[in-house]
Amino acid sequence: MALNAFGSDEQKEPLQAAWREVVQARRVVVKIGSNLLTGGGEGLRPDWIAARAREIVRLQAAGRRVVVVTSGAVAAGRPLLKLNRPLASLQEKQAAAAAGQGVLMRHYEEAFETLGVHVAQALLTRGDVEDRQRYLNARDTLKTLLELGLVPIVNENDTVMTEQLKFGDNDTLSANVADLVDADLLILLSDIDGLYDSNPRLNPDARFIPLVERVTPEIEAMAGGVGSLVGKGGMTTKIKAARMAARSGCRMVLTSGFREDPISEVFAGQPVGTLFLGMENPLPARKRWIVNARLGRGEILLDAGASTALLQGRSLLAKGITGVTGEFERGAVVYCLAPDGQQLAKGIVNYNSGDLACIAGRHSRQFEGILGYLGTEEVIHRDNLVLTRELRTLPTGTQE
Repeated sequence: MALNAFGSDEQKEPLQAAWREVVQARRVVVKIGSNLLTGGGEGLRPDWIAARAREIVRLQAAGRRVVVVTSGAVAAGRPLLKLNRPLASLQEKQAAAAAGQGVLMRHYEEAFETLGVHVAQALLTRGDVEDRQRYLNARDTLKTLLELGLVPIVNENDTVMTEQLKFGDNDTLSANVADLVDADLLILLSDIDGLYDSNPRLNPDARFIPLVERVTPEIEAMAGGVGSLVGKGGMTTKIKAARMAARSGCRMVLTSGFREDPISEVFAGQPVGTLFLGMENPLPARKRWIVNARLGRGEILLDAGASTALLQGRSLLAKGITGVTGEFERGAVVYCLAPDGQQLAKGIVNYNSGDLACIAGRHSRQFEGILGYLGTEEVIHRDNLVLTRELRTLPTGTQE
């Protein structure tokens, strides 16, 4: 079952049981968006930040460790540029982020220091999680900060990022951070109170979904498109974050940050917002890095037999490839598509796009004659391959 909208007391028991697990979380990531920090206006709200700091320090006193993923640098810096108009270019956004990052951190520092807790700034880029060594370095730093009792305040380094290489939204960043620190729980504070089966701002009969056991295409369809509800990426990015968190066994709560004590309410023992469950059998850490942190650089179209082989946990062979799109080098991450174009898997490829196009559909014994070198039998080894979704029906055929 993918989702639940419970009615009777008996039907509510799965939801109550799931929330009993939530309150046991020991390592927590809290994502805070710009709309909450600003209240929809100009500048930041120090009182709101201070209230969230008090909640987080209470969690620390109870033995939990908390990472904050925050937006707000651009919002804090925009008034300092004195443009009296919306930011018109990437360069202006980067300038606003540069001007506002110090302001943002000052508010967090003052809020926590008043309570006797220190914070630490961590600015991440997509490259910091794409590169394996930098990914491990970021993980070690964040975990060390938590062990020492500090509260890491994480934001994307908007000052130096291009649009092509950005995380794109802090929902995605927060899911990556949850993976980095092996979080038990990811809390997305939003300006809506959870997931609905349609946009509640447009449909007064929209049905609230309190529990999502697994993110399916039906759940994704409820997102209603990028920017449909909240923030920069809308509900679509929140569903994506839930899927990413689930792969590490991390639960995610989507709830309104406009509640009186939104973080504390999550740990009060009663359902609040929408709870997304984690996978019962989480992916190994390396495979989570492949599927969550690395960008796909191209696509490989498979025949029915190769699709079946991947679903059965086997490696991808050239014999089952019918097409290659995009330009990529050996060691890049690519998407594997089923015959109907549905994304099936993601993995690290052993050939560049040009060589792969030459050997597509061929047996490995032909590689040396085609390429001038022997090459490896597997185009993508199963240890470097992650299924991204199941097909509704298994295709017929076999992979040689």
